Amino acid sequence: MRLLDEAKVELKGKNALVVGRSNIVGKPQAAMLLERHATVTVAHSRTPDLAAEVARADVVIAAVGKAEIVKGAWVKLGAVVIDVGMNRLPDGKLVGDVEFAVAKERARAITPVPGGVGPMTIAMLLANTVDLARRSAK
Repeated sequence: MRLLDEAKVELKGKNALVVGRSNIVGKPQAAMLLERHATVTVAHSRTPDLAAEVARADVVIAAVGKAEIVKGAWVKLGAVVIDVGMNRLPDGKLVGDVEFAVAKERARAITPVPGGVGPMTIAMLLANTVDLARRSAK
């Protein structure tokens, strides 16, 4: 959510797609998007027409854990894409759940893999630790 806030993404009334239904990322992310008044769809690796769901979305959160399952050509022009996936290809290269090279040409904003959500997760963990330390010192 912090990435969306920093990118000044207005979620109210937008179509948001969460690709992934895990209890750790997918479901909580969908709930947080709903709290911001987005219209939320949750899809997964077995969604029959994933391409159509992605094409309709103003915001795509990819957290399914399958290398480049979201094709860049499916991304709506001007959409915001947050790729939570981290997958290693047979050649050792790290890629996300989104086909980055194509998607970056279509998206207004997109997180890279590696170097996007991972470092942000660490930064937020540290920020939350400092916040908790300050609260407990009072």
